[in-house]
Amino acid sequence: MIDSENLSRLSEPTGRFLFYTIVLALALLPTSCRMPGSQQNAPIAASATPKRVADTIEAPLRIATSGDYRPFSVWPPGSAEPRGFSIAVAQAYAKDRGVAIEWVRVRWPELAGDLAADRFDLALSGITIRPDRVILGRFSVPLTTSGAVLLVPGSSLYETATELNHESVRLAVNAGGHLERVARALFPAATIDAIPDNAAVLGRLAVQPEQLAADAVVSDSLEAPLWQASRPDLRAIGPLTRDNKAAWFPPSRRAEARRFDAWLLRAEASGELGRVRRRYALPDERTAQPVAALLASLDERLSLMKRVAQTKRLSGAPVEDRLRELRVLAAARSATVAAAARAHRAAPDREALDAFFGAQIEAAKWIQRRTLAEPASPQEWPDQDLETGREELEQRIRPALLYLGDRIAWLIVESTAAGDASPSEQEVAHALERHALPQSILRELTESLRQILRDGTRTGRMRRPRPARTGRAASG
Repeated sequence: MIDSENLSRLSEPTGRFLFYTIVLALALLPTSCRMPGSQQNAPIAASATPKRVADTIEAPLRIATSGDYRPFSVWPPGSAEPRGFSIAVAQAYAKDRGVAIEWVRVRWPELAGDLAADRFDLALSGITIRPDRVILGRFSVPLTTSGAVLLVPGSSLYETATELNHESVRLAVNAGGHLERVARALFPAATIDAIPDNAAVLGRLAVQPEQLAADAVVSDSLEAPLWQASRPDLRAIGPLTRDNKAAWFPPSRRAEARRFDAWLLRAEASGELGRVRRRYALPDERTAQPVAALLASLDERLSLMKRVAQTKRLSGAPVEDRLRELRVLAAARSATVAAAARAHRAAPDREALDAFFGAQIEAAKWIQRRTLAEPASPQEWPDQDLETGREELEQRIRPALLYLGDRIAWLIVESTAAGDASPSEQEVAHALERHALPQSILRELTESLRQILRDGTRTGRMRRPRPARTGRAASG
């Protein structure tokens, strides 16, 4: 594993929460395909462009995918539609929704721009959750996990990742994707060759002339075994990171993202999602189980705290704001109690809720303080000034935090309803390891969550939450 300081570069609460009802249909319609902006690849199945007003989507669903990333998305030459794990998930969801799919082929360097331009309703292509994407769009709960790895020839003298961080080393990686960012963050001394076509990356190990050949290629723990099947001489170094893969939605598609999350939890509970994972030899990790999804959402939310700290660095605002923290705590508590009422579940214990959300606030402040104690990196924060920092905070970061807070509140209720086993402190630490949180905060997160789950599984009947003790201040 690479040390937590380097990992933190890759990973970079607060108001009201909103809840949405789930609307599901029944029948399955045909699929179609197009390239963004292409007339010759216009939709096949749709006779007219579907109407999209705000967050309302009428069939077909425009689903973006790259077609170049096994085992998630492969588009065979001459085929009308792609194949792979992400494709199978998309098809199962569309069948449950009773809508057709309009495939939109995308390239990794243009993915964020296509999302901003509203060229698709969701993207499914083995997309890694990372902070810069979190503030641009809305991720689903994770579908699976992976980790960055290096592939080197079996005869290579390189044994560790550290040895490859040298000016004489050349690494090849897919351009524009998460792995290019990993390569540049973890191997700043090496020469990075960003290859526009992911399918051509592996060939860089044998390119001529020899001085242009890569010493290693960057892949991940799911794709690398498939590359090794065609090149048995290759040896893997890693994994170097732990990454979550999820569907990605434009911010305007919040309701669709919530429908997708609700379907994912049902598909995980029924075993449907697990069967699709096994079909494509993915890890047997139930990432869409409510407690696992809850911890992943907390990880995603905390990953934004470095960006929050940067805006405070620019404005001179303090890390601690007790009045805001009290408002956040009250809003989070109310949202969770309301979600429980909608689900006809007992309201979680108030003290346990306050402790859990308070521990999240403490974790957020701890990350911010650590960030502010370090010198600002121009590579990490390019072209930032006070005005752009404020704009990013208000228009991108806060809406993302609100969305994630909403989902955390919903998942607390889903976790109690599902009767999920309480996580151990080790499991909580593993889910949040990129943040290197102090043991005291991890312990408080674990104990308060375990109390919520114990209380929720003890009874399913409605009850009023316990009043707060007089004089008790919110944690954080």
